[in-house]
Amino acid sequence: MSPVAPAELPSVLALLPDAAVTKHLGRGIQSGLESPPQVALTRACVAFDARTAERRRAAPVRELLDEAMKRFAADRFAADGWLAPRLHATLRMTRAEAADKRLWNHLAMIVAPDYVVWRHRGADTADGQGLAQAARFSGIHYTQAFSRLWWAAELFRDGPDYRPVATACRVQDVLNTTMRLDIIDHRPTAQAVIRIVEGLLDAGVPRVGDRVNAFSAAVNAAGSTLMYDVLAEDTEPDLDELHDWIEAGVHEVVDFDRLPEGPHDGRVREGSVGALLPLFEKLRAEAPVRKRNLTEGDRETDVTVPSPRAPGVSLAKPSDPF
Repeated sequence: MSPVAPAELPSVLALLPDAAVTKHLGRGIQSGLESPPQVALTRACVAFDARTAERRRAAPVRELLDEAMKRFAADRFAADGWLAPRLHATLRMTRAEAADKRLWNHLAMIVAPDYVVWRHRGADTADGQGLAQAARFSGIHYTQAFSRLWWAAELFRDGPDYRPVATACRVQDVLNTTMRLDIIDHRPTAQAVIRIVEGLLDAGVPRVGDRVNAFSAAVNAAGSTLMYDVLAEDTEPDLDELHDWIEAGVHEVVDFDRLPEGPHDGRVREGSVGALLPLFEKLRAEAPVRKRNLTEGDRETDVTVPSPRAPGVSLAKPSDPF
């Protein structure tokens, strides 16, 4: 049975407190059999300032989500790579604005609860319908259904280039595990991690998620004693360019078939990414993978992983649909 879509769409997004979600979220909503109580939830909302309401329109976001459910009906997990950059380019805001959980609560409970269920509902059990976890409706930034995608795009984009985001979303463990790490806030580290991940994907490594988890843990542990920002210097983003891009979004519509362009607030220095790659490749090769997650055919020695792409080499292949 398809999840129940909202009967009415608000014209603009708003801020919905956690307490309202906790009060009204139940198994019926999590299973998609019931719609959230729109009137009660709307009463609990806090409106955005009139200055910024114009760039908080709900319709463009809802159109994106409807398109994602249509395009990826046969493979809902693949929707992440298509949706993340487009959601980021549609909901243009600063990191401070995106850190407000109330925005994502509103999107999940009032604008698109059906998408949350469609994308995150677990398998049906013998005694009932599968559920989407409560944290997918209201949770921390790397768990909530929509904030995880927006932050994936923000943390892994290379200035205006969203192609690394599409690569990151091909491996769920990048979003579920790697994105939790504080070191990903360092842009050269994020880009170097994606180069390593792409090497694993290109090599056809089996159970690549297990290796991404092991590699991420190794990079994080090394980062507790090594200063990545010293090894690989980063520059501060151009905030004027970022704000210009945010304001321009009021008049732009994201293309469904062409990857959007992010803010021209500064690309990562290729020399900084290159400075980290030899260390990261060593960490990847030496990172222990949990044996309980491996089969005989999944051993590290069974696969030769090519060296990460040199700085400046495009991550996307001509056939990539993103």
